[in-house]
Amino acid sequence: MLDGSRLVAGPGATVVGLREAERRAGGRTLELVEQTQAGFEAALSRFYESGEGRQGETEAEPSFDLEASAGPAAGRDLLEESGDAPVIKLVNQLLRRAVSSGASDLHVEPYEGGLRVRMRIDGFLQPMMDRSDVPVRRVISRLKVMAGLDIAETRLPQDGRIPLRMGGRLIDTRVSSLPGNYGERIVLRILDRSTGLMPLKALGLSAAQEAQLDRMSALPNGIILATGPTGSGKTTTLYSLLKLANQDERNIVTVEDPIEYDLEGISQSQINAEIGMTFAAGLRATLRQDPDVILVGEIRDSETASVAAQAALTGHLVFSSLHANGSVGAVVRLRDLGVDNFLIAATLRGVIAQRLLRRICVSCRQAYAPSSADLAHFQRHGLAVPSRLYEAVGCKACNGSGYAGRLGIFEMVEVGEALREAIDRGATETELKSLALDEAETLFGQSLGEVASGHTSLAEALRVVGDVA
Repeated sequence: MLDGSRLVAGPGATVVGLREAERRAGGRTLELVEQTQAGFEAALSRFYESGEGRQGETEAEPSFDLEASAGPAAGRDLLEESGDAPVIKLVNQLLRRAVSSGASDLHVEPYEGGLRVRMRIDGFLQPMMDRSDVPVRRVISRLKVMAGLDIAETRLPQDGRIPLRMGGRLIDTRVSSLPGNYGERIVLRILDRSTGLMPLKALGLSAAQEAQLDRMSALPNGIILATGPTGSGKTTTLYSLLKLANQDERNIVTVEDPIEYDLEGISQSQINAEIGMTFAAGLRATLRQDPDVILVGEIRDSETASVAAQAALTGHLVFSSLHANGSVGAVVRLRDLGVDNFLIAATLRGVIAQRLLRRICVSCRQAYAPSSADLAHFQRHGLAVPSRLYEAVGCKACNGSGYAGRLGIFEMVEVGEALREAIDRGATETELKSLALDEAETLFGQSLGEVASGHTSLAEALRVVGDVA
């Protein structure tokens, strides 16, 4: 192992090995320092922890040993991990840093020059490590072993799970591997179960929106949908609705993929498409469990949509998520999935569309007078024009991003008689939107309200929602 001008070697190092190391070091004369096996491993560990590996060097890959007890992790505590092997320490450090930073995902990406690791914080990927001296295959194998995946299978995608603890906190990670040109790419979705569900006020709902959620959760039957892109907080909102609906006299059953939080007093089922336990099959099975309220993780095909509509018609309250751009767009999406207009009108009770905006850092935000182009956004939507706006700058407090944390914006529609009649006759999305929402109630209208209040920047609102009017 090269350490500056020193070659640290284990027992039995040869002159041939010294000459080879000098050749790889560009002809520099190296001092040979022989170590015991234990001393060599300790030096190797310090070398990888300190990041002293030189970019561009092509040292032979060190022989690392995986932990003897390696296997599907059983709630191991990252703060108490005693493994001394460098690869084990490196993987633990990456996991610790991701969890302590509040990252939602960890990306481990091999490429031609080495290994890149990034973590997603507040919806944005941030670099964590990019090194050429890391034994890529060993790191990938370590993660696969922890997740209970087959390390011999490198040609097919695999999915697994690593349950961990960090300082007593229960951390659940979903692991996905994907074969690539330079090795398998690993993505870990990190879920801190110890945080629990957020209260409604913490979601960023207004008092009127909280009242709407209360009304919808108390309905005896129908379908209530949460829409938005992946990572917009749909599951959190649906769980909050379940908590509102959770009463002793109600039987609540869920079909999820995966089960993200354990909800007391609620029966939760995990789907497994490989053995035929799909959302549609799970939903049919729950109907035989005498449910009052059913949560279906996602409506993604015509079969699930049809079964959900039939369940709503037969006296059940169904919560689910759907991929659509807005609240009214959910009607168009259900039509696209083959649900008839009369059935949508008869069963749909409400839709919640949501997005997450990054909250501007109050330590470094900078006020400025809005330009005519900025003001045009407010005027176009009939909103009050603010005298000043804020832009993100970046400081140590926000790690140079200009933003710290996120806030939710919600577009809620309750299906009343006028809207139900319009859906039944096949009205267009534009017609439905004009009936259901005022400009201030749309996602962009609400994002402009947060911009005027100084909670976020106009650039962030345009990035997440966009002015589509």
